[in-house]
Amino acid sequence: MTVRERLEAEELRTLSPYAVPSVRSVGRLRPKEPCDVRTAFERDRGSIIHCSSFRRLKHKTQVFLTPEGDHYRTRLTHTLEVGQIARVIARALRMNEDLVEAIAMGHDLGHPPFGHAGEWTLARLCPEGFAHNEQSLRVVDVLEKHGEGLNLTGEVRDGILCHTGARLPSTLEGRIVRYADRIAYINHDIDDAVHAGVLSPSDLPAELVRALGATYKQRINTLVVDIIETSMDRPLIALSPEREQAMEALRRFLFAAVYTNPVVKSEESRAGDMLELLYRHYTAHPDELPEGYRDESRGSAERRVCDYIAGMSDVYAAAVFREIFIPKGWNKA
Repeated sequence: MTVRERLEAEELRTLSPYAVPSVRSVGRLRPKEPCDVRTAFERDRGSIIHCSSFRRLKHKTQVFLTPEGDHYRTRLTHTLEVGQIARVIARALRMNEDLVEAIAMGHDLGHPPFGHAGEWTLARLCPEGFAHNEQSLRVVDVLEKHGEGLNLTGEVRDGILCHTGARLPSTLEGRIVRYADRIAYINHDIDDAVHAGVLSPSDLPAELVRALGATYKQRINTLVVDIIETSMDRPLIALSPEREQAMEALRRFLFAAVYTNPVVKSEESRAGDMLELLYRHYTAHPDELPEGYRDESRGSAERRVCDYIAGMSDVYAAAVFREIFIPKGWNKA
C-alpha cells in the first residue's frame, strides 16, 4: 500500500459523511497518473502554490494602492488568511482540509492588478466581460504552464469559480472557502483602513461591535466559532441568522466607509486609466503581445489582451505602461 492509499483510507475513516474524500473526486479534465505520496487534492494545492500566477499575487493590490509601509495586505496575504480561516473551520467540521486549502490558494489567481479598480476597468472594456472568479478558473484551466493549465480536480475548479457570485460551490469545502473569503476581507480591510487612518475603531457601528467584537481578532473568532457551531454535524455551511445579518451589515459599512472613501479612491481612477490605455494599445496592436498571448486558439484578441493584463502585477503594469507611453529622455554622456 502506498502512502497515498493510506492517506485515502484515513480520510474515509475520519472525515465527516458530508465531506469529499479524495477517492471520490469527480476527477480531472485530463487523465493523470496518481501520485504515490499525495492525495489528489494535496496535489492540486501544490500545483497552485508552485505556479507563477500564485507568486504574482504578492505584488497585487488588495485595497490600498501602492501603500507606504509593509503591513498592508496584498492579494497574496489575503489568500493566506483565507486559507487559515478556512482550515480552522474545516478541521473542526471534519471536512477535507486539503480540498479547502487548494480552493483557497487558487480562488484569487485571476485578480488583475490594482484590486477592484482593475477588475471594474476590464469588465467595462472587454466585450466578453470580466470577473475575477471566472478568470481564476481560466488561469488554472488554460493559461498556466504555457497553455497546458494545471489540470485540477473538478471540486477545486468548482470551488474557485463559485467562491463568489450567484452560484454556490457544489461541495461543503467550497462553501467554507466562500465564507472564509468574506470573513477575511471584511475584517482585514477594516484593519488596514484603521492603520491607514481612513477609519477609527470608534467609527464602527456600536451594534456591530456588540454583535461581532471590537477588534479584528474578536470579530474573526466570533464568526468562525458561529459557523462551526451552526454547521456541526449538518449537511450545510452557514452562520446563524443573527451573525449573518451582522456580517452583511459590516460589509455594507465597509463599502460605504472604505471602498468608496475619497482617500482610498484617489489613485484608483488613474490606475483604471492606465489599464484602459494598455488594453486599447494591445487590442490595436495584438502582434505586440507576448508570444503565448498571440495564440488565436486561446480566444479573441480582446480576451487574450485581458488575459495578459490580468496576469500583471501592479509593478509590472506600471513598468509596461512607462515603456509604451512615457517618452524616454535623452541620456548624454
